[in-house]
Amino acid sequence: MSRGIRCPIIREGDDLAKIVVDSVLEAAASEPFAMRDRDVISVTESVVARSQGNYATVDDIAADVRARLGGGTVGVIFPILSRNRFAICLRGIAKGCRKVVLMLSYPSDEVGNELVSLDKLDAVGINPYCDVLTLERYRELFGINKHEFTGVDYVQYYGDLIREAGAEVEIIFANQARTILDYTDHVLCCDIHTRARTKRILKAAGASVVCGLDDILTSPVNGSGYNPRYGLLGSNKATDDKIKLFPRECRELVLDIQKKVLDATGRHVEVMVYGDGAFKDPQGKIWELADPVVSPAFTDGLVGTPNELKLKYLADNDFKDLSGEALRDAISASIRAKQGSLVGNMASQGTTPRQLTDLIGSLCDLTSGSGDKGTPVVLVQGYFDNYTS
Repeated sequence: MSRGIRCPIIREGDDLAKIVVDSVLEAAASEPFAMRDRDVISVTESVVARSQGNYATVDDIAADVRARLGGGTVGVIFPILSRNRFAICLRGIAKGCRKVVLMLSYPSDEVGNELVSLDKLDAVGINPYCDVLTLERYRELFGINKHEFTGVDYVQYYGDLIREAGAEVEIIFANQARTILDYTDHVLCCDIHTRARTKRILKAAGASVVCGLDDILTSPVNGSGYNPRYGLLGSNKATDDKIKLFPRECRELVLDIQKKVLDATGRHVEVMVYGDGAFKDPQGKIWELADPVVSPAFTDGLVGTPNELKLKYLADNDFKDLSGEALRDAISASIRAKQGSLVGNMASQGTTPRQLTDLIGSLCDLTSGSGDKGTPVVLVQGYFDNYTS
């Protein structure tokens, strides 16, 4: 059971732990439903960062970029195509540079937003693994390609943003990180999950200065918000001139919520902070995870992966000659008898051993949505139940 819990609008300085616990317990009283041990209370990262006041301006970004990358010609490589996630960061980056060489991966960005289809690449004989395209060549071959969902031509949009911020811009399309060194040796890597490899490749190839988005705003700039671990990664647009950063120091929050629920109900629940879920949209081919992680903080009971037996495997193999009550009892006995890790056990194949926080966080992201549902807290009950429960 996954329940979206409505809460008040959270503002900077609010006692978030108290608001979360009060909202869950009020929902339990009004439905009604009972709290249980090992229920999971999940809080979206957005309200955590908001309660922390973890914001920064475009000018704060510009100042840090200028200090770290010198303010000259900077290669900005492998950004995702997003008005919410990256566009406002790009404004700040451009304000901190004289010129931006924007290198876009193609046919899509890291999380699947498409610039051009693979079919179109095939039709004109372009190999994205090795071919480098100028903006002129891209337009000649593919024209204008607007995003399927947003209707935005991100090539034009990002170029205009950079120019409006006062910097020169040159746009190229390539998938080899070393390509940028033909244009500049000061590079800002904007990829998310591949950032460590990209930095390593560039440093080995002789780049003078290499930073990632996770290196920008790792400490306050002029009193701004910051994130010591992730920097700009996981940030979102707050206003036209301000971003909300990924929350920091969340461990204390989840432990506080856990304790408050125990004190109020006698139930030992698990608690996590969640951002983007880790799933892929089959229509737009977009991988949802634009945050650096699904969950930046969680209680100890959410460490690890599921350790499950596949019921259909047991039914079709080990107990194929049983049915009815005898089949039920045999499967239940197998579940109760399982010990230690089931990795490599044929009876566990197909059980998708992803991290518990990635699985539960994806469920919570789908439950809360990203719009006007007003449910920044999700209560998950029965997740750790099995056939014998």
